[in-house]
Amino acid sequence: MGSPFGPHQARRQERLSLPTKRAALISPGDVIGYDGEWRTVKEASTAQGPMGGLAVVVTWEEGGTARFPAGDELLLKGADVD
Repeated sequence: MGSPFGPHQARRQERLSLPTKRAALISPGDVIGYDGEWRTVKEASTAQGPMGGLAVVVTWEEGGTARFPAGDELLLKGADVD
């Protein structure tokens, strides 16, 4: 087993073909992929995450909410994606 403090391999080997945005940077009107479908951000606010870190709470135009760690990369819907 390697050292936990040594270099480690990236989780993703190839770049995604769709754009991403950090959860902390999303804003109303962004359309992001969540739970297998595209959803529109109605409102985004910050909160404390379950482990004490910064979290982003998103309210969807389609109804409901979700919570993401602020550093998570979220999949954005591009102009040519249906």
